Amino acid sequence: MKSHFIKFFTCLTLCFIGLNLQAQTLTEKEKEVIKNKINFNISQAQKNIDNNQYYKAQSDLDEALQLANQINDNKNIGLIYSKIGKIQFITEESNEALQTLIKAIEKQRFAEDNINIAETYKTIGIVYMSKNNYTRALDYFTSAEGLFENEDLHDFEAESILYKGDAYYNLENYEEAELEYENAVSLSKRYLNNKLLSSAYIHLGKNKIKLGKLDEAESSTLQGLNISKKHNFPAITNIAYETLSDIYTETENYKKANEFLKKHIKLNDSLLLVKRSYLSPEKRLDKLYSNPVEYQKEKEADLEKEASSTWLEKLTTILSIALITILSLLTLSLYKNNNIRLKSNNILHKKNAELTIAMEKAELATKTKANFLSTVTHELRTPLYAVTGLTNMLLEEDPKPAQVQHLKSLKFSGDYLLTFINDILQINKIEANKVDIEPEVFNLKKKAENVMSALNNSALDNNITLHLEYDKNLPTNFNADQLKISQILINLIGNSIKFTKDGDIWIRIIKQNQNGENFEVRFEVEDNGIGISEEKQQNMFESFSQGSIQINRKYGGTGLGLSIVKGLIDILKGKIYMKSQLGKGTTFFFEIPMKKSNEIIVEKKANYFNEIDEIELSNIKILVVEDNKINQMITKKILNKMKLYCDVVDNGEEAVDMVKTTKYDVVLMDIHMPGISGIEATKIIRTFDKELTIFALTAVTIEDKMQEFEEAGFTDIIPKPFKQEDFEKKLFNALMLTEKR
Repeated sequence: MKSHFIKFFTCLTLCFIGLNLQAQTLTEKEKEVIKNKINFNISQAQKNIDNNQYYKAQSDLDEALQLANQINDNKNIGLIYSKIGKIQFITEESNEALQTLIKAIEKQRFAEDNINIAETYKTIGIVYMSKNNYTRALDYFTSAEGLFENEDLHDFEAESILYKGDAYYNLENYEEAELEYENAVSLSKRYLNNKLLSSAYIHLGKNKIKLGKLDEAESSTLQGLNISKKHNFPAITNIAYETLSDIYTETENYKKANEFLKKHIKLNDSLLLVKRSYLSPEKRLDKLYSNPVEYQKEKEADLEKEASSTWLEKLTTILSIALITILSLLTLSLYKNNNIRLKSNNILHKKNAELTIAMEKAELATKTKANFLSTVTHELRTPLYAVTGLTNMLLEEDPKPAQVQHLKSLKFSGDYLLTFINDILQINKIEANKVDIEPEVFNLKKKAENVMSALNNSALDNNITLHLEYDKNLPTNFNADQLKISQILINLIGNSIKFTKDGDIWIRIIKQNQNGENFEVRFEVEDNGIGISEEKQQNMFESFSQGSIQINRKYGGTGLGLSIVKGLIDILKGKIYMKSQLGKGTTFFFEIPMKKSNEIIVEKKANYFNEIDEIELSNIKILVVEDNKINQMITKKILNKMKLYCDVVDNGEEAVDMVKTTKYDVVLMDIHMPGISGIEATKIIRTFDKELTIFALTAVTIEDKMQEFEEAGFTDIIPKPFKQEDFEKKLFNALMLTEKR
């Protein structure tokens, strides 16, 4: 018996090995044949699902799954699992459906099949709705909506939004539900989806009952009912009858309420009968035996064969059954041993799916925040351009002595607000990992002196003396990101100036370590100001963090400076720490790696229009494209002060026409305008003029938009409001380049 079992098991193992080798050695032509068979089976399954033949569809999908596994076709495996999960849900196997749908997501994510991932998310949401887990369902519907929107599948997007409304409705958040239902109505109308539109109207009506808007509820439900009856959607008509019965009950019109209740009960019974017929025990048998008559004939033939068999054949049959029984027992034993591991894997898969949903929600939130910041900063920068521009003009036009102080206060307020906006944008870029290192050769000692010089007036206002100590063992020239180092020093020294009165600030730059041309440089900024308590030191590098509300009121500031410093130092692969004592002062230390440079630095001399005689300023033609009248006037006055003259138009269409008929040296193009935008106008101009210098004169500064500007064909970007010196220099360099061409 033992030898027979060993032979049987060995034979079985060899069969499995042979099948595996066969799968690995399939030719491309054979794989193509299998793929065609898979697609055919999936198509047949979908037809059976549409005809409510769920068990036949299951049989088709089982066969397709076996073939797809044979050629490792992950995309189709994911699709098949998704369809099987839907069938399991319809046949009231919710737990099995969830497990199958999670398998589908794993395969679809591996195949990067975003469209079917979205559909699977939606189905999982529906399953969770049936289990009354509305919060979890809402997460999946939200993820499905986002993916459908990205793929421009607006019908499916509208359906996901409708389901979101149902989730909010069941969570008794009727205001949010109303917004989702109205959004679903709008999308369904736009894309002419009558089935969704009728359903959305009815669900909206049902929700309005909860909000006490009974007239609106009746109107919306009747609209949905008319559409569903016209296009023969019985299930939706059934919901409409029930909803109207509820509405008329609330309005105490019991005759109509009873009329629609009877219609609902009659139609509902009819629909239940149809559903039961699809899910009857006889239909379940069809899943195993598509033709019961044939099955009966096979059984009768087997009985005849058994009756005519010899004793030896019976013995062989008994031995075979015994061997199969032993093998089954071994399999059962293996199953029990691995059961715990499989359950653990299922839990891990489920948690992985939940974490993925959470990650997608976080990404959506980040995208929403970036878009919000882009809009808000643009809306703030546009009026700031007028405020700072007009203030500078008034200060330069010999104001009355009594007005000077008011204008300076206005300028200070505008500059402060602009700094705050820039700080928020900087924090946003750092958090989004959109800040790149831009190394260049510079003189470190001179850079520190320039920063101190720029801040010296602020220091003198507080009766502070700035001291620089530069290590003699350090070279002066380095190849590093000087702009970020300047920002760090400006923030740290500016912070010390703010919290110090009648004192001193020491800036020390010291060699910490050296390895050939690579140095680790230590920077120290020490003051003898008010100091920071140990409790407040713990979170000083967090955004919007300051010592206390009283300190914020007394000394001002947003609390973003140190957070920006920490972010920039992390980008430069450095580290920062501090020590402080109340009443005795604070010292910030930071260390960053820097590379020595032996390159000779050539000083770049600033060139402005009033220093150059060679250019015939009267021949320079500039076109200003700006729809805001105040901004038009400011930009024109700035150019006139530079002895430059310009034409002004207030929309993109005119700008294109002017460039076609007049040869301009520079175009200053606003972005947001009525009609076509500055980006669209620039794209049109680039079709017939590739060389013209076009500056985007815009308040938009979020990094995501910069790539869009480059693709449109802008030469450079001048963010509003701008410093006049920077604007003049950039304009001058562009005109010099034009002259050389």
